[in-house]
Amino acid sequence: MSRKASETWGRRAENFAALWLQFKGYSILARRHKTAFGEIDLVVKRGHALVAVEVKARRTFAEAQAVLTAQNLRRVRQAALQLPQKFDKKSECTLRVDAVLVVPGRFPTHVENVLER
Repeated sequence: MSRKASETWGRRAENFAALWLQFKGYSILARRHKTAFGEIDLVVKRGHALVAVEVKARRTFAEAQAVLTAQNLRRVRQAALQLPQKFDKKSECTLRVDAVLVVPGRFPTHVENVLER
């Protein structure tokens, strides 16, 4: 797949993941939020949970799971630690990192607290 096609597919996957999370009751606070430690695909909130979401789109579920590496998740965690300064100034929310895995022909799979698995 060309770089442009991959980028387009990735953006569509992020849109699909955002819609899925909204369906589940989350509010979308930001998309492709940039921090000093890298980009967070989606920043969402539901109740007292402020969530950094890593979206992975691949051809198969196994491939999507495989790219959630410890190194990648550490980067997302570092970036997520910057979120309360912008999105929760009253320190009322708990912070976590989730993942949404998107594969063709299936509903997205939302994995909560992906760092604890």
